[in-house]
Amino acid sequence: MAQLELWMQALVEFMRAHQEWAIPIVFLVAFCECVAVLSWLVPATVFFTAFGAAAGASGLNLIPLAAAASAGAGCGFWVSYWAGLVLGPRVGDYWPLNKNPQLLERGHAFFEKWGVASILIGHFFGPLRAVIAIVAGIVQMPFWPFQIANWIASTVWGFALLYGAGRLAELMTH
Repeated sequence: MAQLELWMQALVEFMRAHQEWAIPIVFLVAFCECVAVLSWLVPATVFFTAFGAAAGASGLNLIPLAAAASAGAGCGFWVSYWAGLVLGPRVGDYWPLNKNPQLLERGHAFFEKWGVASILIGHFFGPLRAVIAIVAGIVQMPFWPFQIANWIASTVWGFALLYGAGRLAELMTH
């Protein structure tokens, strides 16, 4: 994990030096963070906190960056939802869920308890973020309620994480 954090710090430094790559990279990191399997491999919270602070301190416009994070997160959850729809309960037969069946079980229990709200809440908690959208697909949550909850949560998540860290850094430097 420490190596991954070092890699993310190098990515933040690259983006400071090459700002034209910031929006596509932010989108991609958020997308990976919100796709079921990839979310275990991408420490987006570390990345967005570090990059948001660096962007805010250097005066970059945070709104397009936060919008890119929101769009990436929403698309990632959408892909996970689609995978759940297509694979159904068989999704648990594939790595890494076949090695950690309790994650899918806990995600399903959480979804059953909270319904649509689980999509809203799931964006903000790492273990849930990894499975909640795929569970919504498995149980065939209706498309529009899923998408509405997904895009609301993705927008709040992207702006809170990236814009929030950036504004805080901006305020602290002035």
